[in-house]
Order: sequence, then C-alpha cells, then structure tokens
Amino acid sequence: MNRVLAHTGARYPIIQAPMGWIARTPLASAVSRAGGLGIIETSSGETEACKAEIAKMSELGLPFGVNLPILFLRDDAMLKFVCTSGVKFVTTSAGSPAKFVAPLKEAGIVVYHAVPTVDAALKCVDAGVDGLVVEGAEGGGFKNPEEVSTLVLLQAIRERVDVPLIAAGGICDGRGMAAAFALGAEAIQMGTRFVSCAESPVHRNYKQKIVEAKETGTYVLNKKSTPCIRALKSERMDAIHEEGRMPADVFKGIRDVYFGGDMEAAPALAGQSAGLIHEVKSAKDIIEETVAQFFSITNRLGGLASAQSFG
Repeated sequence: MNRVLAHTGARYPIIQAPMGWIARTPLASAVSRAGGLGIIETSSGETEACKAEIAKMSELGLPFGVNLPILFLRDDAMLKFVCTSGVKFVTTSAGSPAKFVAPLKEAGIVVYHAVPTVDAALKCVDAGVDGLVVEGAEGGGFKNPEEVSTLVLLQAIRERVDVPLIAAGGICDGRGMAAAFALGAEAIQMGTRFVSCAESPVHRNYKQKIVEAKETGTYVLNKKSTPCIRALKSERMDAIHEEGRMPADVFKGIRDVYFGGDMEAAPALAGQSAGLIHEVKSAKDIIEETVAQFFSITNRLGGLASAQSFG
C-alpha cells in the first residue's frame, strides 16, 4: 500500500508544489482532476484570498492539500482556518512544525513537513509529523545554502526514518519518479514542471523561459544571507550572482514576473529540471506521461530483477 496515496486520497503519487500566488484553484484543480494532488499556497501572505481559494477547492470535491510556510505566516489565522475548513492534508515548511503538529492532527489532518537535511528530518519525525517532503538542492524557490542533491538526501533520510517520503527537486517526469522510488520515496512533488504547464496562471514569458532553459539555466543566489533561492538566470540575476547578495526588496516586483511577464522585475524561481522541460503541456498530459514512463521503466527493471540479469 502506498502511504502517500492513503494519506492524500489522490489517484497517483504526484504532488504539485505550493508556489506563492501560482498554486491556487486553477492550477491545483487541474492537477487534482488529472489524478495528482493539487496544493493551495499560503506563502503569498494574502490570507483572505488564500482562504477563498481553499473554500473553492473544497467545493469542487477534489482531493487537495494546503501548505503552511511557518516563517511566512503573520499570525495563527491561517492555521485556525485550516483546522476548521475540512482540509485533510497539509504540508508545512520554512521553520519548525513542532507547534503546528498538535492542532493540525487534533483536527484530523495529515501533516508532512518539507526538509532539506537529515537533522531536520529527524527533528520533524520526533515532533510527530506523518511524513516528509524531501527537498533536494535541484529544486527552485527557497533553498538551504548547504546544497544536498535529491539523489543523496533521499538515501540519507530513508536510511534513518521509516515515514513516507515525497521527493522534491529535479523531478519533472517518469524517469525522475522511478529514480526517486528506487531511493525510497513513495511520491514526487513537482514545481517547475507545473509552473510551466498550460493551466498555470503565470505569463507565457515565464513558461517560455523555463522551456528554453538549459540544465545550467539557474543560479543559487544569496548563499551567505537569507533567503537563499534558486532562480532562472537573467541579466539582473547575473548581477546579483556576481555581487553575492540580494537586495532586501528583490521580490517587490514578483507579481510583475509571474503575471506581467517582466522577467527582470524579480527572481523567476525555478529548479534545474527546467533543463528537462521542452514544451508547455496540460497538467493531464504531464501526469499521464509521467505515470506511463514510470511504469515502463519499473517494468523493465522488474524484468532484470526477475531474470537476475543486468540485460
């Protein structure tokens, strides 16, 4: 029995990452309808708007989850709302989940926490989380400046814990999914792949930049300060990379990137998997192709195992 499917109610163990402003009903519902698990973000800080999005998803009757980024929440309003909203699955991130686990689980909610290190994973398991989102350095967005790849991190965490793991970072298709499962994951989370999908609300310029990016098309920025991020290369990001530090107001124009298509207005968050994405596709096609490729690969590997042969 796949524990992530049991916890989420999704048809496939494919989770959509909780990107600020982007991970709302149009994208989340498309992912959930296609058999994955859509997640509603709250990192934008737009509490009332996010509450409305959660209510919209609830009305659709689709399985979905909510992300609570602990350090970005101004107060406990969103936590209290989620606990009384009928939400069944929550991912927490950006901070310690210790104070969140009890009220969420008392409300009957399954809780997974996003971790970038083994030490963080062990602390979260001790705090009582039901599972972990294992975030490798390949992923986009906010990162641990001490970079550990998904390949290594999954193995290191699986060696120490037996809770279900969702692999995140550098995964955008069935090849990545099969690799993640081989390393101990029971699900994958994709951000960059869904940011660039047809139902994503972001501007076509953003999607095109992802499609055009090479595997070397992102920077890890601000490693000596906070926050450390991974974003697409651009002229402005070139300068920040050279300087070594980001201005405090660097995210001021983030919605101009997302929805206005000005790719120099702020960091365009994306992971290294951008180098593996070559066209905009629907969420349905992405999920169905990922699942088909996953089973094609695992069937072949199963044949090798049955024959006790490397082929």
